[in-house]
Amino acid sequence: MTIVTIALKADAALGECPRWQAAERRLYWVDIARSELHRLDPATGRNETRRFDAPVGCFAFTGDSGLLLGMKDGFALLRHWDGEPEPFGDPILAGRPALRMNDGRADSHGRFWAGSVNMEKSAQDAALYRLDRDGSVTLIEDGMLTCNGAAFDAGDRHFHHADTPSHMVRRYDVDPDTGTLSNRTIFHRFPNGEGRPDGGSFDAEGYYWSALFDGGRVVRLSPGGDIVQSVPLPVSRPTMIAFGGEDLCTAFVTSARTGLDEKELALQPLAGSILSFPVDVPGLPEQPFRPA
Repeated sequence: MTIVTIALKADAALGECPRWQAAERRLYWVDIARSELHRLDPATGRNETRRFDAPVGCFAFTGDSGLLLGMKDGFALLRHWDGEPEPFGDPILAGRPALRMNDGRADSHGRFWAGSVNMEKSAQDAALYRLDRDGSVTLIEDGMLTCNGAAFDAGDRHFHHADTPSHMVRRYDVDPDTGTLSNRTIFHRFPNGEGRPDGGSFDAEGYYWSALFDGGRVVRLSPGGDIVQSVPLPVSRPTMIAFGGEDLCTAFVTSARTGLDEKELALQPLAGSILSFPVDVPGLPEQPFRPA
């Protein structure tokens, strides 16, 4: 039986995007609903917070002390923890109030792949974008409500992401040199009523882990798309799983309180917390975005 522990009782409204900064031995994460960026030292329990004028949906490290942020209208560089966001690339979502940047991941070539979300669920106009090192942005795929779960396996051979309300995780072949996706297939379809695929990450064996929003668990899926492990959690709305610790054998899972009523929150005192548990197979180190 997997033992789940509390890494941080954060009470986050919409905790997301846990990312392990190996050089600092810290876990960075965001609370999207509160426009906050956090960094947690698991060894001491100290959690630092930055608040911005716009929500941060996702981010990548830039290989030094900085970060690339996916914000409300597009991307920005944060040169250091105490710096101010500097717009980077075109503000692709400017003038589109229902949309913001959501989930994203860097690949091994230093590019950043990020999806948007229609917060009002008013149209299927969310999309997946690729941000290249020179700041150019390419639309990869549209027609979604909530683009989520972006992750590359080792060597960038395959890319996975989900349109969360569809209950489906999609799989693509990747040409790592050109950043082209091809051969889209449905990797896994989760039954209605058992949770929707939110954030995900690969481990070193090529298995994909997915956090099931409103499913109260995270699952590990084989390269063939079969569920081989399910880890129940004391929260109904896990949002993202990623790996950290010295050996990348600690899973960190963010979660959300948003949308839960008082009765549900009373039954889930850990809603919004960051949870952790050990894994036998290490995760993959986070790749940095490398601006040209």
